Amino acid sequence: MVTAAVPVDLGVGRRTRPLGPFGVDIDAPVEVVFEVLSEPYLGRQTRAAAEKIRILERGSDMVLAAHRTPVRGRLIATTVETVRFTAPERIDFRLTRGPVPYVVEQFLLTAGEQHTRLEYTGQLGTDLWALGARWGDLVAAPWQRTVETTFAAVKAEAERPHGRPLTPENGSQGDGEPHLEVQPRSGGRGEVHVDPGVGGQPVADRSPSDHRSRRVGSGGRFSVRWWFVYGY
Repeated sequence: MVTAAVPVDLGVGRRTRPLGPFGVDIDAPVEVVFEVLSEPYLGRQTRAAAEKIRILERGSDMVLAAHRTPVRGRLIATTVETVRFTAPERIDFRLTRGPVPYVVEQFLLTAGEQHTRLEYTGQLGTDLWALGARWGDLVAAPWQRTVETTFAAVKAEAERPHGRPLTPENGSQGDGEPHLEVQPRSGGRGEVHVDPGVGGQPVADRSPSDHRSRRVGSGGRFSVRWWFVYGY
C-alpha cells in the first residue's frame, strides 16, 4: 500500500478529508508561472524530470503521468494521475492509482497587478471508515509537504532573472532546494514563504540541453533552467 503497488479501492466506508488550502505569491507574470508548472508535462523533459515523471499518454491539454517518489531505502512509490491544463489559470490532478483510492487537486493561478497568486486545494478519500481515515491522515501529511516544496521551487524559478544562477542568496540552499516555511492564515489557510537561507554553494549549471527559451505573454521571452522536478 505504501508504494501503491497494490492499490486498494473497496468502495466501502468512504471518507474524505481536505488537502490544503495554502498558497504563495510569486513576483512573475501568470503566463510565466503556468509555463514553469506545465513544462515537465507538456514540454521536453530534462533527464532529472524524466526520472521523477513518466508521461504515459499525452494530449494537447491533458496527460496521464506516473510520478515516482523515493519512500524509504530502495522503496519507490508510484502514483498515476491525469493532469489537465487550463492555461493560464488552472491545473487539475486526479489520481488513478496510488496509496489511497481517491485524490483530486487543483493548482489555481490568479494574476495580480505585480504578481501571481498560486493556490493549492484538494480532497483525499479513503475506504473502511475510521481505520481508513487514519491511513488517509498519514498519507496526506507527506503529500501536502511535496506540494509545498514544489510551490517554493516554482516561486524561486519563476522569479529568477534570465541567466542568473541560483545561489543561497536568491533562493537556493546550495543543493537545489529552497528553504520554505508554511505559516497558518485565518480560516485554516496556509501561506508558503521562501527563506533564502545562509551558506552552501551555488547550484551548478545544468547541461546546455536543459536550457531553453519559450515565448510567453505579449511577445516577451523567458529563459528557464529546469532545476526542480515534482516529487509526487
